[in-house]
Amino acid sequence: MDNLPDMSEALESLTVRVRACRICVEHPRGKPLPHEPRPVLRPSSRARILLASQAPGTKVHVSGMPFTDASGDRLRNWLGVSSEEFYDTKNFAIVPMGFCFPGQDAKGADLPPRRECAPAWRTELMALMPQIDLVLTIGGYAQSWHMGTARAASLTETVRNWRAIWNAAAGPKVLPLPHPSWRNTGWLKKNPWFEMDLLPFLRSEIRYRID
Repeated sequence: MDNLPDMSEALESLTVRVRACRICVEHPRGKPLPHEPRPVLRPSSRARILLASQAPGTKVHVSGMPFTDASGDRLRNWLGVSSEEFYDTKNFAIVPMGFCFPGQDAKGADLPPRRECAPAWRTELMALMPQIDLVLTIGGYAQSWHMGTARAASLTETVRNWRAIWNAAAGPKVLPLPHPSWRNTGWLKKNPWFEMDLLPFLRSEIRYRID
């Protein structure tokens, strides 16, 4: 179980089922997954922070651990945490929208998260993590699921509205983030407010919950 002691019995049992999931091969919505499934997730019954990410990339598919790539380095920098803090399940639960690497398109970009994962598993997983009080929605797919109508027409507009989204949250607080992929370096340069305004606030909220 990847040394995940911070799990209730019910959550641990569900995680075992998720990691054995083959729905995208045996009962796909569209084309089946082009390789063997390897679901990657790190839920927790103690962490107060949920990273609602997108889907594993090629390196994560090999390692079996989330964010063991350049995107993970950038994300940890955004959060202001060390690798040790990041992978401590007392601090963070990591549950992507798609659990398996979805493959790549003709241009070498990762495909969207598989459509089977979230409908099959996400509601049950969230119900077993009621202690979560901060959800970091990374990318448009996570924002659509966790934010509903609070999500704007574009990712930029959604992230720019982070203060209103934070103040409007009735349950767990929500902060929208762009994907930390290095493909988004241009977006960061065009939107300097993200690093100047949102990141300091984000880091203070992270420290409040893990220190």
